[in-house]
Amino acid sequence: MLYCPSEMAARRVVVDGSNIATEGRTLPSLKQLNEGVLAFLNEYPDTEVTVVVDATFGHRIDPSERDEFEEAEANNELVSPPAGAIGRGDAFLLRIAGKIGATVLSNDSFQEFHGEHEWLFDDGRLIGGKPVLGIGWIFTPRTPVRGVKSRKAVKEAKKKQGPVLEAVPTASGEPLGPMPMPSKPPPPRRKGREAEGAVDVRPTKAGARDDPRVAAAVASATEESVSGGRKRRRKKRGARPAEPVNEALTFLNFIAEHALGSEVPGEVETFTSHGAFVLAGGARCYVPISALGDPPPRAARDVLSRGERRAFVVQALDPQRRGIELALPEFARVAGAPLPEKIPTTQKGT
Repeated sequence: MLYCPSEMAARRVVVDGSNIATEGRTLPSLKQLNEGVLAFLNEYPDTEVTVVVDATFGHRIDPSERDEFEEAEANNELVSPPAGAIGRGDAFLLRIAGKIGATVLSNDSFQEFHGEHEWLFDDGRLIGGKPVLGIGWIFTPRTPVRGVKSRKAVKEAKKKQGPVLEAVPTASGEPLGPMPMPSKPPPPRRKGREAEGAVDVRPTKAGARDDPRVAAAVASATEESVSGGRKRRRKKRGARPAEPVNEALTFLNFIAEHALGSEVPGEVETFTSHGAFVLAGGARCYVPISALGDPPPRAARDVLSRGERRAFVVQALDPQRRGIELALPEFARVAGAPLPEKIPTTQKGT
């Protein structure tokens, strides 16, 4: 979660594209939206951004911008609700942000959704942005404004929850009591390297395991591989699920072969809103646009081409999600330690 601007690096942000594109205007401007997103990424280069626009966005922008809009949408740089979706684009945007625990960049308060998405009032979940003449874009944390629509939404949400919580009878008509906790059998004892599911994590290249920054990644991934993923950590309120990018063994093999700061050949697989996925060393890796230029390009496809093969540098590791971040050699910034939620997982691109 984003708690203040100084802690905004390495987080996920969902941009209310229709709102930012219309700020201070009557009709949306794709140019203004692009300027706002790039200004945000220049200020917070390690943030992964997903831009969401409503279904009518392409019809309301200036006709001169429609070709560029269609190209950006085709390359998954902009996301809009699927055909036939019920409700406005706000509902689609908030479902994305709620699912991944992202911050929302918007000047809207989403009053109609306060009953469904209470997390909007958590610290760091909403940030606003405005272009200031002669200065540029200014971004600041916000708190949603409550009003008549907000109170109505909260009231309706409570009405829906009440009957459900009260009407859960058993077959005999009695209310359900506390659910008993199932007992867990003791885990089987393991003996040395013969333990079932044990993984040999010895590197094939001398010195790869000597890097202290890699040691934590090896320990974390190995523990999950050996335990079969049965161990689960208690998650803090608002925390996002740590969805793995790669299989444990794939991740272990990669970090054993490729140390932080080393070069690895890769093939561009697909593009995301503001980056690209690359297949390298048998693993799926991510390249943010901040690692493709200085200043960053407008989109990854301005620098890379799908199917292109070229050399990248291993810039960072995310052992919890088994993610690997790459960069072009001339723009690499090798991280001393992986930053949380720096590498996306579920966004497939096109």
